[in-house]
Amino acid sequence: MSGHSKWHSIKHKKGVTDAKRAKVFSRLAKMIIVAAQQGGGDPEMNSTLKMLIAKARSSNMPKDNIERAIKSGTGEGGGAKLEEVVYEAMGPHGTQMIITCTTDNTNRALTEVKTALKKTGGKFVPTGSVSFNFSHVGRMRLKSDDLDTAELEAIDAGAQDVLREDDGLIVLTEMSAFHNVQKMLSEKGFEISDAEITYIPSQTVELSDDEMGAYEKLYDVIDDLDDVQDIYDNLA
Repeated sequence: MSGHSKWHSIKHKKGVTDAKRAKVFSRLAKMIIVAAQQGGGDPEMNSTLKMLIAKARSSNMPKDNIERAIKSGTGEGGGAKLEEVVYEAMGPHGTQMIITCTTDNTNRALTEVKTALKKTGGKFVPTGSVSFNFSHVGRMRLKSDDLDTAELEAIDAGAQDVLREDDGLIVLTEMSAFHNVQKMLSEKGFEISDAEITYIPSQTVELSDDEMGAYEKLYDVIDDLDDVQDIYDNLA
């Protein structure tokens, strides 16, 4: 079950810069709101919320913003309830995209995604047209000085697969086991970061530099939409 991790961040995806900070904070806030909506506002009783708070702090998100998002999720702060929606698309040169949105207006989100795709050479496709090529799984990074022991502990906790990196492991789980595996490994003292639900492609495509340019143009336009939370693709 072990091996080198093939998972990677999209190389062209921008990091946290001053120009992108507001977008990053907005996305984190929405994730915190949804987590609080679904599991309550106590991070000690809501492992997803706890992990998101840690992620927000590491991104230098102000404490007031975090607390405001939690209150909004529990209904104390008012505001419209957020919904999570998933769209599928085909991009240039055989690329496939799963686009996740968190929005207070699903009609607006759908219209904006469709319009952005049409303008940049993409194609909106029905549910199932792309997702058959992706596994919907839980993923977390685990750091340890003893990778062999950590790998065995992760498997015992119910991990579906364990992939090795230079300084730790990437632990993959079935959706239903995600929170339980995360809790068990945390209780055993392992440092866990970047725990999330994600999509991993079964088959990937490689693009030339010219082809990548066309794809990046589409990606950036979609990524700039306010309701878009994340984009998963089948790039190698």
